Amino acid sequence: MSFQTPPTLEELGRQALLRNEALAISALEKLPWTLFPALFKDAFNGGHTRIVKAMVATWPFPYLVGTLMKTPNLEIFQAVLDGVDMYLKREFHSGEKLQVLDLRNVYHVFWNIWTGREDGACSAETVNERPVVKVLPRYALRRRHLKVVTDLYLRLRLNGEHICFLQWVRQRKDFLQLHCINMKIWTVPMCTVKEILSVFHPGRIEVLELNTGWDVSTLARFTPCLGQMRSLRKLFLAYIYKNTFRTGTRTADREERCISKVIAQFSKLHCLQHLSMNGIYFLKDHMKQILRCLRNPLATLSITCHHLSQSDLNYFPLSHNLRQLKHLDLRGILLFASCLKPLGVLLELVAESLQSLDLQGCRIKDSQLTDLIPALSKCSKLTEFNLLDNDFSMPTLKDLLSHTANLTKMNVEQYPAPIQCYDDYGYILVERFAQLCLELMDTLRALRQPKRILFSTDPCHECGERCVYDLGPRLCPCR
Repeated sequence: MSFQTPPTLEELGRQALLRNEALAISALEKLPWTLFPALFKDAFNGGHTRIVKAMVATWPFPYLVGTLMKTPNLEIFQAVLDGVDMYLKREFHSGEKLQVLDLRNVYHVFWNIWTGREDGACSAETVNERPVVKVLPRYALRRRHLKVVTDLYLRLRLNGEHICFLQWVRQRKDFLQLHCINMKIWTVPMCTVKEILSVFHPGRIEVLELNTGWDVSTLARFTPCLGQMRSLRKLFLAYIYKNTFRTGTRTADREERCISKVIAQFSKLHCLQHLSMNGIYFLKDHMKQILRCLRNPLATLSITCHHLSQSDLNYFPLSHNLRQLKHLDLRGILLFASCLKPLGVLLELVAESLQSLDLQGCRIKDSQLTDLIPALSKCSKLTEFNLLDNDFSMPTLKDLLSHTANLTKMNVEQYPAPIQCYDDYGYILVERFAQLCLELMDTLRALRQPKRILFSTDPCHECGERCVYDLGPRLCPCR
């Protein structure tokens, strides 16, 4: 038999107020400030739009955050915006304290935020229906310069929510301090991006993800905006393609000018610490220029799904901006024809700082891994290591694992199954796979106790799934 805890007197009082909307609104001016957060949560969750609107207009704390904006009830979201309009129209008096409206799609500990302290962060859902934006005449607004903080995730075309919110802030931008902290742009036309950046100043963006499918000439036209992002800490560029000009000397010269224009902007990103570039065609033979332009040492360098030249690799250990790397990701960079000794030198230089290394899909061979093993054995801070989809023999993998005694902080490590697990046609030999992986696991356990480790084959020719060995063999569905 279960017993339900009876509501407290305070809870009963809040419920009574919510049942009498007119009484609740009239009581707000005299309501003890300690009751505001709980009543606001109840009104918000219960869909009491008029009460929410009135409470925002009389909010007594420095912060009003989007903690609760996980609801699909857009009437409530609109009520919050309407309450802000009411706040901006009010005559000033000493009781007004609202300074920041935080609409970011992250979770905050509500009870800490309303007192002015920010704690916690995890993903939350966005509002996903179209609200009706009410036009507020500018002459009705007073100069409060309320700070509005948001994230924008824009895909293909702007959806109804973005259109409405952008319309709201555009009409009020003279009375608001607009801060977009995290901007993600996926296949959005250039004109739309520039229009958004005319409202949300580029200098306040801290995280930018451009996954646009532009060619390099279009990216070059965007560079004046990129160069203004003086607060940018993280930059992710994806899928920038070769120009579609006609071939010829003039075309090559024009393209090189576009590339130089893009690279020059890196010197203006004073706060950049994390740089990720995925599928950027012009990186080959230009990494030296990019790394020289950087103003600060990088904590993260991620270059995936394209090509690097030997001269690019040769410059890595010479760049002072890579000497403090914590995360290095070269997934999908085909290195089977490259000399990896420069990469080994870089790994030795960052041995005291490197925490994650991802070389999946590089198709590295035995002799190349042998060049890296001495440096890898010194990377004592490594917590994540990925070598999947490379081509190593059983003796070379044993040699690698026998040099990992110092890697005691490793949380996740992923290794390819040795090439002896395949027949002459590339098909997986199941029994040999299980036997050799057990032998490799025993080699490692003789030195240290791994936390999370797996050996994996390439995808099966028949079903496309992998055979994996962790606690034991897990075979693909067709085996």
